[in-house]
This record gives sequence, C-alpha cells and structure tokens, in this order.
Amino acid sequence: MLDRRSLLAALLAVPAALANARAAEPGVLRIGYQKNGILVVAKQQGIIERRLEPLGHTVRWIEFSFGPPLLEALSLDGIDLGQTGDAPPIFAQAARSNLVYAAAQEAGGSGAGILLPKGSGIRSLAELRGKRVAFAKASSAHNLTIAALEKAGLTYADIEPVTLAPADAAAAFARGSIDAWTIWDPYFAIAEAGEGVRVLASATEIAPQTNFFLASRPFAEGRGAVLAAAIDALGDVAAWCTQNRGAVAALLSQGTGVPLPATRRAVDRTDYVIGPMTARVIAAQQQVADRFHALKLIPKPVRIADAVWAAPARNG
Repeated sequence: MLDRRSLLAALLAVPAALANARAAEPGVLRIGYQKNGILVVAKQQGIIERRLEPLGHTVRWIEFSFGPPLLEALSLDGIDLGQTGDAPPIFAQAARSNLVYAAAQEAGGSGAGILLPKGSGIRSLAELRGKRVAFAKASSAHNLTIAALEKAGLTYADIEPVTLAPADAAAAFARGSIDAWTIWDPYFAIAEAGEGVRVLASATEIAPQTNFFLASRPFAEGRGAVLAAAIDALGDVAAWCTQNRGAVAALLSQGTGVPLPATRRAVDRTDYVIGPMTARVIAAQQQVADRFHALKLIPKPVRIADAVWAAPARNG
C-alpha cells in the first residue's frame, strides 16, 4: 500500500509552471488548464475575465500537461481552480489535499481510449493479459485502464503497468516499446491518426469518463461569489461550444498548437455540458474512488461527498 509520502511523490514533481506561479493574492483568480477543453476556449474568449471584472478580479492562466501536477499545484496554493479527469482528485483527496469539487462535466472525458501501435496483433481487451500497458499514474487513463480490465474479466495484476506522463508515453508508443497506451484527447486524437495505429476500445465502450472543476477549499470558502461567477461563465462557454463546434476546434487549435484535424476529432466527441455535483455524479465518482482503494492504489478510503462545494445562495 502506498503511504502518504509515496502518494504525494506519485502525484509528480511540481511543474515549471507552478514554480512561476505567485502565491494567492486578493483580486486574482489563478486557473490551471490543460491543452484541451472548455477552459482553453474560455481563455481564448476572455469570458471569465469579463464576468469577474465587476467583482474586482482578474485572471491568471497557468498551463499543465495533465491532471496530477495540476492538483499538486492546487494543494500547494499555486492555483485556485482547475479541471481534471476523474482519478486525480481522488488521489489528491487521499493525500489530504484541501480541494473541493465545484462542478462536473459529465461524460466530458469520453474522448479517450486504448490505442495499439502499428503491427499489433491484439484484437480484444482480454488479449491485454501479460502486455505492457502505458498510462499516466493517478490520471483518468489510470482509471480507464482498470475499468477496461474489469470489463474483460482481467485484474490489474494481469498486465504490466507502465506509468508514463503523456509526452513520454507518446515517445514509447512511437518506438513500439509498449503494447498499448491509454490516453485522452488531444493526445488520443493526435496518436490515433498515426499510420497503422488502431483503437482497441474507446472510453464510451468501456466506462463513462467525467471531468471535474476543482477549487481549493480556502478559495471556495473565502471567495465563493468569485468561484460561482467563474463556473457560471464556464457554463455559458459550454453552451456556446455545443452550438459552434467548428469554431471551437479553430480556437482550441489556435490556443494549443494541436493540429486542426486532430482537434476537430476531439471536439466532435466531447459533451460540453457543465452541471452541479448531483447525487448521480457523486455516486459514480465514489465508485472510482472505491476501485482505487480496493486495489490499494490509495492508502485510505475517501468520501467524495466530503469534498463537494456548496455554491453560495444567489440574491433574489
């Protein structure tokens, strides 16, 4: 079983972006984002900045390669708000990170799957037995891998896990040193376009993948009106994204440098609806947490409901 020290180490070293981040200060909302999704569109449009201006706040954006280091930054007071998949907040909560779930993008992480390199003879999930399967530790891909094994009647012990950050996994996949790679968009969309690459199974075939907007508890409790305004603004961005997928792809490609064809694939399979942490969402996330604890991948059980933020009541 991982102890707390090992668990924190598993969440990776603080990225360079965090080293350049400033401590919390009045009048600034620091948002951590990745190379995909609603936050990138919001950044390009400036909608959160406009919504927070009447509240006397500006926005600072800090980019991360994937979820675990983003939540490491949140736990170390390097950011106030960010978005990740399902697994990172569970690992962070188990490591006593003072985070809260502010909102959910239910099934928003369905642009993910398990890829096979050129020349692979694997034809089913059951044939992953004994194979080297790469994924980022404590990421949504970690959970998706385990869910895929369960679907095939396999256990975590039936594969050789290869835990790699996305960039390192991409390199290993390209040189054929791993048998399969579990990954999310836009890395998924980029890699699946490679010559001879096959999708063994997509997230929609394995298990729903929900994304979450996470905030630091001190920020949520001390500046709840600011957090609520930011989440409301993101809801408007999500509604716009649903109706303007071509424009979304162009904005994302421009904002991230990911080629437009790959970005279009990612956008086309994304559900952009943002909603509250309903009982259904909480229960589904609790099942993910229980899965990790049962495998002793987190040192103690966590209760998702304990970390759900209650938005302040609206006036009027």
